[in-house]
Amino acid sequence: MNPKNNLPTATARLRRSAEVRLRERTRKNLPPAGVPKSAADTRRQFHELQVHQVELEMQNFELQKARDENEVALEKYTDLYDFAPVGYFSLDESGRITEVNLIGAALLGVERSRLINRPLARFVAPASQPGFLLFLKRIFAGTEKQVCEASLLKQGAPDFWAGIHGAAAVSAHGPGKWCRVAVTDITSLKQAEEAQRRTEILSAANLELRREIVRRQAVEASLKQSEQNQRQLLEQSRHMQERLRNLSRQVLRVQEDERKRISRELHDVIAQTLTGINVQLTALAKGSAINPKDLVRNIARTQQAVEKAVDIVHEFARELRPAVLDDLGLIPALHSFVKIFSQQTRLHVQLKAFAGVEQLDIVKRTVLFRVAQEALTNVARHAQASRVEVSILKLANRIVLKIKDDGKSFQAERVLHGKGSKRLGLLGMRERVEMVGGTFDVESAPGQGTTIHVEIPAAKVRPAALKKSGKTKP
Repeated sequence: MNPKNNLPTATARLRRSAEVRLRERTRKNLPPAGVPKSAADTRRQFHELQVHQVELEMQNFELQKARDENEVALEKYTDLYDFAPVGYFSLDESGRITEVNLIGAALLGVERSRLINRPLARFVAPASQPGFLLFLKRIFAGTEKQVCEASLLKQGAPDFWAGIHGAAAVSAHGPGKWCRVAVTDITSLKQAEEAQRRTEILSAANLELRREIVRRQAVEASLKQSEQNQRQLLEQSRHMQERLRNLSRQVLRVQEDERKRISRELHDVIAQTLTGINVQLTALAKGSAINPKDLVRNIARTQQAVEKAVDIVHEFARELRPAVLDDLGLIPALHSFVKIFSQQTRLHVQLKAFAGVEQLDIVKRTVLFRVAQEALTNVARHAQASRVEVSILKLANRIVLKIKDDGKSFQAERVLHGKGSKRLGLLGMRERVEMVGGTFDVESAPGQGTTIHVEIPAAKVRPAALKKSGKTKP
């Protein structure tokens, strides 16, 4: 309820109270009866004056009481205002200071009386001026509370960071605008934030440093591994060079031995056969005139000698390079070789071949033939076996050649990797297989014989059934 609406009621109550007090004072001083009317009027007027006097006394008492209460409240407000933990500033619309508490003056390092009518913006550092002016503009543009942070200047002391809170207000004495601003020293908070930011930067730098250390350790480990791999490759290269030199020396010796054997065979067999043919032709020429009846028999003998010489030449040709391999393919060439091999060695050989192997190029087919040929030759020379199984199968995208015998075993690792090995056949087979990108392995165990396992990359071939040859008996 509005206090102005209660004014008549309060006045009537005050008048009644005054009349009660006046009656109490004048109860013993009533005028005598029969007083003239003019005297009664005078007395009534006097009574009214007395009532009014009482009213004035009571109003004065109430005003004194209200003044005392206001002074007490003002003193409390002043204490709260001056000794508040933050600085309070009252600014007019132009930003000038109209009121300031003791804490606000202490924050700026200037006496309170010297701050009145001075713009607060003068105490704002140049770098913070734009933000502070925008802060004041927003305050006077609306009624919402505004907040900003600014660096303030303090006389005789370093600048400090302040948190500024402000709100607009309307003057009770006119239409002018003003605002209340609360200023708090947040330098410690800013320093803590800066320390936190630096800590985060240092933490990020430390994390990046640890990652860099991990990366460098990984690179170092990789370099060490690479160095170790290089040493291993160098050692393997040296070992392979040594193997290559040994193989080359053995190849040269074998070539020389082969040339010697072929030379001896040509001298002992072909030369003798041709000499015998020449002698028979001479005797045939002389005997034809003396005894014509023996001419036919002598010609038949001469033809037999020529056929023998031709067979020997064919045998040499087959040993050097079987023509059937180029003309008919790998499987017929192996059949022909196995048949002759079984007849010569009395070994039982079983051949099983994958028909699609014929789609390999001639180089790979030649490698398979030479490996099978050399393996069977080694079985005949060293294994003392009675049975041999030769199989050519397709496994995924590779062609597998297996040659297994039931003969005696040997130390395959020492033969393949030992220095000075005389088993040139195994080394030659491995070199041929590795030349076409394949793998060569030998397994040999007592009581289980020896198995040669060869795998070479296969071209895309059509699926075909395994072709199993008939058994060749000695």
